[in-house]
Amino acid sequence: MNKTKSYEISKKVVLEAFQRVKANKGAAGIDDESLEAFEADLKNNLYKIWNRMSSGSYFPPPVKAVEIPKKTGGKRILGVPTVADRVAQMVAKMYFEPQVESYFHPDSYGYRPGKSAVDALAVTRQRCWKYDWLLEFDIKGLFDNIDHELLMKAVRKHTDNPWVILYIQRWLK
Repeated sequence: MNKTKSYEISKKVVLEAFQRVKANKGAAGIDDESLEAFEADLKNNLYKIWNRMSSGSYFPPPVKAVEIPKKTGGKRILGVPTVADRVAQMVAKMYFEPQVESYFHPDSYGYRPGKSAVDALAVTRQRCWKYDWLLEFDIKGLFDNIDHELLMKAVRKHTDNPWVILYIQRWLK
């Protein structure tokens, strides 16, 4: 570890984070930089992310707002981070997720490793023969209205990693 850095973040993890982001594909953010353009200068781009995150000086850029149509009519806003910010978020996820994964309910499928909407549908198909009732709910604007202090209290309960806490706070703002 370079002793001039405030936080120990592996360069290998930053590279793996990019590989995961690339595999997920996705559109360019507010800077209009595509995955391909980011990858054209990969070494420098990943170094910048690692350097800023490990020194505590990484600040997330604004998120591009894209309107997408709802099935029921109307539109909702989808936030599209830049490629670099998606890599930084993935770095934090790779450090934090293993610490919290075991606390999730087995029937929680959203954004979980090794679980998908297809898995949720398979379980639903099996259970529809077992139960003659269904419970469905959607929390409108959950991420827009969640109490950030309460969320950060939960984050701190599961990690004492100062840079993970710092960057989650910054992404929330």
